[in-house]
Amino acid sequence: MSLTKIDPTWAWTPYRPSESQPWNRIRAAHLFRRAGFGATSQELDAAVGRDPDEIVAGLVTPNLDAEFESESDAFATTILASGNPKQLSAWWSYVMLRTPHPLLEKTTLFWHGHFATSAAKVEDAGAMYAQNRLFRQYALGDFGKLTHAIARDPAMLIYLDSVTNRKAHPNENFARELMELFCLGEGNYSEKDIQELARCFTGWEIRRGSFRFNRFQHDTGSKSIFGQTGPMPESESIDIVLDQPAAPQFIVRKLIRYFLFDEPAASDELVAPLANELSEHAWDIGHVVRRILSSQLFYSDQVIGRKVRSPVDLVVGLLRTLEGSTNAYQLGDDLDMLGQGLFYPPNVKGWDGGRAWINSSTLLGRANVIGRIVRDEKTRFAGVNLKAYFDQLDADSPAAIVDQLVELMLAVEPSQTVKEQLIEVIKRPGDRSQRIAE
Repeated sequence: MSLTKIDPTWAWTPYRPSESQPWNRIRAAHLFRRAGFGATSQELDAAVGRDPDEIVAGLVTPNLDAEFESESDAFATTILASGNPKQLSAWWSYVMLRTPHPLLEKTTLFWHGHFATSAAKVEDAGAMYAQNRLFRQYALGDFGKLTHAIARDPAMLIYLDSVTNRKAHPNENFARELMELFCLGEGNYSEKDIQELARCFTGWEIRRGSFRFNRFQHDTGSKSIFGQTGPMPESESIDIVLDQPAAPQFIVRKLIRYFLFDEPAASDELVAPLANELSEHAWDIGHVVRRILSSQLFYSDQVIGRKVRSPVDLVVGLLRTLEGSTNAYQLGDDLDMLGQGLFYPPNVKGWDGGRAWINSSTLLGRANVIGRIVRDEKTRFAGVNLKAYFDQLDADSPAAIVDQLVELMLAVEPSQTVKEQLIEVIKRPGDRSQRIAE
């Protein structure tokens, strides 16, 4: 079945294990890769004995882990004391590597790319950290509330120059991106709508690191947005934007691309049912994400193996899957080198993703980074080296090691010829940990 001709009714019907689509380690690994950063062999063993709906429900509604939150906060405090935004990538790399709530973190990363803000311009570690916490707070919650909050977020105010938005000279940057990149998409608004919306955000300022409304610089005159006219306080103007039919369609299409497939863009027919549900459920992102991760389409051959892994998915996924730990500061630098520097998206559009992750340069970079990580003396896999780790998995032969690596790391099984080549690499003389690393 072509991705351009998918029957929406079939696509969004809840997945039920069957003879043709069994619930097995392959589909469980697929779920944990897309809804997080991979799963260990033990986690896959546990997953195949559970109902997939139950697993997804637990991912969408995680329970608070006080011990992990305390560790994360302590690391963040150390980073913030340095005042260096660059080091925030080490903290977030650590969080993604250790979080007991992988879907929450994966969706937080989605919003970081959606409401893209770069510390290169903001130059304030505290503001960037606060924005990251805002994304996490609403990651699987109310998109409407997140949009209202981001309009007053200090990092966003600095990044899109909203702090210079005055009634005498309105700055249109935030108004334009709110419509084009955050809520509606191109072609669903007019230049006049942007000009009028910009007036609604005049008087926005930052004082002592916090949002401040300067009523003397706010335009209180009548505005007209999408045919509605009035003084339009900021909250009302955002609601008018969110009420446009294009808004839920735009968000659902981006969620489909993030969780299902890079190309082609989801059709209007495929988007419509979930867009309607997003509106009916008061912008509850968790509801839509759960529907996506529980669908027939998600577990189909049309989706499994149909996404290019981002640097975060690749690197954090490798370590989480093999119970790895390494230097978080170096990990943050590695992600930057591969083109996904956390807190440093390239522009307001965020990362293009998909095929843009892959070219001759980035492929070599990926190989070098993976090689550096697994050979680093600070890297451990469940506290031991690679050979000992695979011995613990009862993978003591080259063929068994390759089978484990394929099952854990790859969405699509390679040909027998490729597997035999990998086996020969591991058979070479020398340190088996080094051969596995190769």
